[in-house]
Amino acid sequence: MPTIPPRPEPLFHLDDVAVRIAGRTLLHPLSLRIPKGRVIGLIGHNGSGKSTLLRLLARQLPPSQGEIRFEGVPMPRWRDRAFGRRLAYLPQTLPSAAGLLVRELVALGRYPWHGALGRFGAADRAAVKEALVAVDLTTHAEQPVATLSGGERQRAFLGMLLAQSAGSLLLDEPISALDIAHQVEVLRLVRILALKGGLSVILVLHDVNLAVRFCDEIIALHSGKIIGQDAAGTFMDAARLQQIYGVPMNVIPAEGTAFGVCYPKIASPHEGPNSTSFSAPLN
Repeated sequence: MPTIPPRPEPLFHLDDVAVRIAGRTLLHPLSLRIPKGRVIGLIGHNGSGKSTLLRLLARQLPPSQGEIRFEGVPMPRWRDRAFGRRLAYLPQTLPSAAGLLVRELVALGRYPWHGALGRFGAADRAAVKEALVAVDLTTHAEQPVATLSGGERQRAFLGMLLAQSAGSLLLDEPISALDIAHQVEVLRLVRILALKGGLSVILVLHDVNLAVRFCDEIIALHSGKIIGQDAAGTFMDAARLQQIYGVPMNVIPAEGTAFGVCYPKIASPHEGPNSTSFSAPLN
C-alpha cells in the first residue's frame, strides 16, 4: 500500500479564532489554514474583517479566543526579534518617514537582526543594497522619502520589508492610495519578488480584477466570517461576487486573461430609467 505523504505544515494555522472588542464581534470564530509560498489576497466589503485578520497574523492584535500558530509554533512562544526575522508587516497607514532618506528607511528593516544598540555590519549593508536593487530605487537612495511619488514611496516601504529578510510579508491595502499605473507596478513587483525569492505574501485588496490576476489564492470575508478560500480565478463568478459584496455583478470575457473582468451591475443617473439598477444594501 503506497505511503501517503504528510500534509505540509501551513504558514498559519488558526483554530477557533475570534476577535471581540468593546462588545462588538469583529471576527467570528474561524478555523483556517494558510499555505506557504503563495500570494494570497484577502477580499471583502469594508468592515468585513480583512484588516482585523491581517493584524492577528502580524501579532498586532491578540485573539479573544482560539489559537494561532505561525510556522507550527503558537504565537505566544515567538520572541519579538525572532518573529521579526520571519515575518514583515506593512499596515494600511504607512509609518512616518519624515526626515529620512530612502536608504535610511530601507535600513530600518534590519532592526530585528541587530537590535537598537547592535552594530550595523556588512550583512546589514548587503541586505539594504539588495533591497534597493529589488525595488528599483538605487538611484533614489540618497533622496528624501518625502520627495518620492506615491508609487516610489510604496516601493521604498517594500524595500524596508525586503531588507528585513523575512520569508513572509503581510501587506494591508498596499495600493489603496495609488493610481492604476502604480497599482499594477506595485502588484507586479510583489508578484515577482514572491516568485524569485520564494516569499509567502498575504495582502488586503479591494480591486477583485487585480486580486485575481496577481494572487494565487483568495480568502473572502463577509461580516467577520470566512465565506470562501479557493484558487483566485474561481472568484471571477457573478453569483460569488454578489455574495461577497452585496451588489449584482457582471463578469465578461477580456482579452489577455482566462478569467475575464468584473464590474458592478449598477445604473448611473445619466443612463436612464431602463438601465439595470439594484436595491441591495452597500456594506
